[in-house]
Amino acid sequence: MSFPTDLDMINHDINQLFLHLMNDLTPMEKPGPMSGRCELQTSQMETFLKENFDFENIPDEYIVQGVRSFRVGRLPSLESIDENLIIKFPSETYENPFEMTIGEIRKWQQSYVVYACQDNDLSIDKEFLQQALKGQSKDGDEAFRMKFVIRMSTCPILMEFDGQVIPRKLEKTWPNRIKLVSVTGIDFAGRKHDIQDIYTYLTNWMDVYALDPCTNQPLVYGGRDFFPNRNVRGVLDEKRLYNDLIRMARLRLRACDYQGVQIVVETGIGLGVFAGRQIGIDDKTRSFTARAIKQVIEEDGSKYTNIRAIVFALPIFEIDESTSTYNCFIDIFNNGYSGSIPILIVDQDMHRLTVAIAKRGFFVSELNPADSHGVFGEYWQNRGPAVEEKLALTTVGLLVQHHLFNEKHVLNSDNYNFMPIDDNLSVNTVVSTPTSYINVGQLLQSLQETVGRIGTWIIWILFLFRRKRDDDHIV
Repeated sequence: MSFPTDLDMINHDINQLFLHLMNDLTPMEKPGPMSGRCELQTSQMETFLKENFDFENIPDEYIVQGVRSFRVGRLPSLESIDENLIIKFPSETYENPFEMTIGEIRKWQQSYVVYACQDNDLSIDKEFLQQALKGQSKDGDEAFRMKFVIRMSTCPILMEFDGQVIPRKLEKTWPNRIKLVSVTGIDFAGRKHDIQDIYTYLTNWMDVYALDPCTNQPLVYGGRDFFPNRNVRGVLDEKRLYNDLIRMARLRLRACDYQGVQIVVETGIGLGVFAGRQIGIDDKTRSFTARAIKQVIEEDGSKYTNIRAIVFALPIFEIDESTSTYNCFIDIFNNGYSGSIPILIVDQDMHRLTVAIAKRGFFVSELNPADSHGVFGEYWQNRGPAVEEKLALTTVGLLVQHHLFNEKHVLNSDNYNFMPIDDNLSVNTVVSTPTSYINVGQLLQSLQETVGRIGTWIIWILFLFRRKRDDDHIV
């Protein structure tokens, strides 16, 4: 099923890409070797980091509660390490490894960039971001602010979720076309760190949760979780929730566009355990999320410079498929989608989709459902089973987006950009992007604002001179 129903109405390249993604890829393994705890994959990553970068945990030291800290003896950024040194994942003796060089890793690290909503009410500034990105965001308001922050970098995929290493020789360039977008979703699971989500979006939270008689705040069990009262359904501040979901979607899609992404791979951020099933709001959460991103694509799609299509990777795990996130998105987009951007909604492994897209020559992004603490991969040594940990075990994300591996760029405030989320696509920052996908329109606009129209054309001329399932749905 497609929207439009006639695939010939879609650009030929995107048409062929969608057909490839629907018809040629092996179905996702459900359940598979990484569907639960990931003992083997965690040990594999730990060994890889120890052998190549002298990784070791620091006894009794934690980044945040339950997250073991570590030291790295040989950072990839060290000038003493030969940039041509070949690193093989998972090991030197693996028959068909993923090969990369120290020089490549450095370039991936240098691509790290942060975008945050420019909003006085949120009070997000560079000092806050530096603290948050090393795990020092406080419970409540500071954790809430992280919903409006995204982190991006080039981030090759080492394994799909079948746990099999993707062979790669150095001459293959597809890994350099993959961006990982780390983004925090709204948390309705009822947890201490994200208590502001409950205060902000649940109008009857005092009825929903057991309260501490001393503070009249939700009672915390086991140091982290709130205890919901039986038979009390949450009541959402629907307008506030919907508006914020729009802002979050708009932020990450615009950031992808500015970074030269052509195909965006989305997934259901916050639509699993965090959607609020235990308090009866999960159906609404999924519906509002789908409606919000649909609206953003309809409103902004024609203004994007680089984004050519959006793919939703929404694997169906439910016995009753009608309750799945996949089905929810199909229903929402079925209801009169009027955007100019082609949409594919597919029951598939997002890694498999992303790798396939990159191998077809497109610059592609995928989402990492990050924790509001701001630390990449966070509980990755806890053997799963959350998606964020799986991302850390299957990509080079630890090397690129974790502050202990890439402090030079993750904690560099010059990489932090603030984006006004309104009706236009201007952004008050100059974004450094690889020449191979530089955003020409953005460059010209920024130059014109800086040196005027005449100066713009002079610089532009000089710049040019220097450059050398039947069930899958298309919307």
